Amino acid sequence: MTPITKPAEFQVTEQRSRFLAEARPAASLDEIKGVVAAKRKKLRKANHHVWACRFHDDQGRLVEQARDDGEVGRPGMALLELLRHEDLEGMLIVSRIFGGVKLGPGGVKRAFRAAAQGALGKLGARR
Repeated sequence: MTPITKPAEFQVTEQRSRFLAEARPAASLDEIKGVVAAKRKKLRKANHHVWACRFHDDQGRLVEQARDDGEVGRPGMALLELLRHEDLEGMLIVSRIFGGVKLGPGGVKRAFRAAAQGALGKLGARR
């Protein structure tokens, strides 16, 4: 598994909603909770902060979690699937600022995935 070593951000706009993605290192659930809390504080207009993580804990066990934060379409699992597919260790978080148009479960999942893929793409060789 390849660790994400530096943060990378990417933004997608879909039907006036903005999806702000960040790929970043993460080594514990406490660290992840802190990142989510900081995003909530920084991006007060964001309605949802969807995230997924993969890392090894202190005992060497693989920890994988995903949260949808009330969003439809299970976008947290889409983010976790990206981390698994790329065999990455770290965190993806995507915050959505609602633009007034409902995308439906499939559209939401695709938009969250596209934003996260953009952030991973910006990592390139920096992983």
